[in-house]
Amino acid sequence: MKAVAMKGVSIALACRAFDVSETCYRYSPELDEENEQIADLLRGLAAARKTWGFGLCFLYLRNVQGHAWNHKRVYRIYRELELNLRIKPRKRLKRERPDELAVPEAPNEVRSMDFMATRCAI
Repeated sequence: MKAVAMKGVSIALACRAFDVSETCYRYSPELDEENEQIADLLRGLAAARKTWGFGLCFLYLRNVQGHAWNHKRVYRIYRELELNLRIKPRKRLKRERPDELAVPEAPNEVRSMDFMATRCAI
């Protein structure tokens, strides 16, 4: 907090003023060596198996290599590395343009089709 650093206010007073617990103020996340190991394994898997998403990578780490890491932890690192697969856009079908309608040259030359189906009741 700037109040502690610049104004010389005590940590307890600053935390009460800003309604923050002292444990949140003092907390510093520890970077595990395991996180680096997970990141290295994920990078290697992503390079070797380009079609695998997170699910297959996690199952490989869990079942084949035998690591007991939490899937939420592995997924957090997977997202930080930006290894998400690219979603391929769908290819649109190119259709031919229909022929232009023939313009009649004389009156009563146009014939229309009847699309109604008739049914005989016997």
